[in-house]
Amino acid sequence: MAKKQKFPYLVGSKWTSTKRTWGWRHFQVVNRKNEGKWVFAEMVASCDAEVRFWLNAKQLKDLSLWQPGWQSLAEMAKPEEENYFQSLD
Repeated sequence: MAKKQKFPYLVGSKWTSTKRTWGWRHFQVVNRKNEGKWVFAEMVASCDAEVRFWLNAKQLKDLSLWQPGWQSLAEMAKPEEENYFQSLD
């Protein structure tokens, strides 16, 4: 039986960094690399194709670092505000 591929839809996926990364927040995965048990994603800034870096794809699952899709700052802040006000009840 073939081994299940980790992160099968990685290439082409879009991500929003919760903090500015090399001056940008919106990135797209343009390449993947398997190194043993690790999977790496090559990220490219959507507004500047010269900004490229490799990232351990597992970090994309950390919602405190990355959000799936391209999101505005308002969209990213909304869940935090809702959680804050719910904790006050």
